[in-house]
Amino acid sequence: MIKKINIGIIGCSNIANDSIIPAIQKSKYANLIFIGSRNKNKAKQFASKFKCKNFGTYEDVLSSSNVDAVYISTPIGLHEKWVLESAKAKKHVLCEKSSTTSFKSAEKMVHTTQKNNVRLMEGLMFKYHPSHKLIKKFIKKNIGNLFSFYSQYGFPHVPKSDIRYKKKLGGGVFNDAACYPICASRLIFEKEPKEIFTSLQIDKKFQVDTKASVFLKFNEGEIAHGTVGYELEYQNFYSVWGKKGFLKISRAYNIPSNMKPKISITTQHKTFEHFAPLNNHFLEMINNFVQICTNTKIIFNEEKDLLLQALIMEYGRKSAHQNRLLKINYPKILK
Repeated sequence: MIKKINIGIIGCSNIANDSIIPAIQKSKYANLIFIGSRNKNKAKQFASKFKCKNFGTYEDVLSSSNVDAVYISTPIGLHEKWVLESAKAKKHVLCEKSSTTSFKSAEKMVHTTQKNNVRLMEGLMFKYHPSHKLIKKFIKKNIGNLFSFYSQYGFPHVPKSDIRYKKKLGGGVFNDAACYPICASRLIFEKEPKEIFTSLQIDKKFQVDTKASVFLKFNEGEIAHGTVGYELEYQNFYSVWGKKGFLKISRAYNIPSNMKPKISITTQHKTFEHFAPLNNHFLEMINNFVQICTNTKIIFNEEKDLLLQALIMEYGRKSAHQNRLLKINYPKILK
């Protein structure tokens, strides 16, 4: 039996509205108990829409004895502050991706949650979609030893008024979207990269990156290349190329619950297609979050995964700044 937990919301964002709160309400293991916003009127609107009795400020959420855990979807640049405040209030934390803007910040977040005996998980929901396990089976059976991973993830239009164009709040496409192909390549190769090269295209007016290319090299010669960007034709896929074949998934990251992603496999000049099952990966993530909070079942070592992801992202930023390939040095605790 999985014990139910009560979840409060820190930040009335679009993703909270469209995906996370509906997933919490669908979960058999979670209760939506409190909604918090910087703007009480917005909190009230969300509370009314989702029939949640309790609403108020972020501080109100954290001071409630009925809240067991929180979901944080403030701008990336504010994640650290509210993760630390939540941990000190003894609340488990599901933090929207990217978890933060530096590895030092990620270390502080993990240290504080562990010190307060609460769990911390980064909201990379795509990891929980069954399509990736299915792909790993096809890789073993049809593709063989992998050489490369390639991914594109981009969006047609992001308003200049959006928080993603605010540098001080952790804006930019690298923080916003490059986390997906980086994480996906780690998931598929089942290892960590040893080198990284990142190139960023900067918007001169807003001083945030709007397009990014990330190259990763792994320890047995495997490579991964991910490109992300704003003001581009929408793309959301990855492909892998191996000794015996080539595989591509048509929709890799934000997958609607009514969509069956198409997996195309080419081997010996023949192509066949398979459709992954319907799945709500936001719901899967919420259910897994509850399970790690209640020590029921562990799929990923969430805190370690958050630190590894943050470290690789940090080296990616340094690479772009220095305009060179960098070797990633992993602390002993992460090896």
